[in-house]
Amino acid sequence: MTKTIRFRLNGKPTTLETDGSRTLLWVLRDDLGLSGTKFGCGEGICGACTVVVDGEAVRSCSVPVSSVDGREVITIEGLAGDGALHPLQQAFVDHGGFQCGYCTPGMIMNAYALLRANPKASRDAIVKGMEDNLCRCGAHQRILAAIEDVARGKGGAS
Repeated sequence: MTKTIRFRLNGKPTTLETDGSRTLLWVLRDDLGLSGTKFGCGEGICGACTVVVDGEAVRSCSVPVSSVDGREVITIEGLAGDGALHPLQQAFVDHGGFQCGYCTPGMIMNAYALLRANPKASRDAIVKGMEDNLCRCGAHQRILAAIEDVARGKGGAS
């Protein structure tokens, strides 16, 4: 059933008419042209599709778009600003926290939510907070180092 859904997307008001049961992932990718959010497992397990809704990391492949009505959604495209990468994005570049890059947007968005909730997260908190985001290339140690740098004040998750 078609429904009007209104939410803030990367800081901008967004309104669309769609079936409210469609997943947020496919609305972002197909309707709104934001291809940074990736389809991985389609079951909310791998984390490739992670976006931030009202400050919380969510798996967009398993969230109906109707659930974001009236809320704030941030995707990987919404982090960089004024021509500069977000500190987390820059830290991933600096540490080589990616190989194929497919998991990277979900990793960054999960880390963004983690550091917003706990800006000075310890290594143990980072490991625990990131354990459900999967990387098949094995870049986990570099990913953790990048997030740790931001948590130590070499950047910020604002």
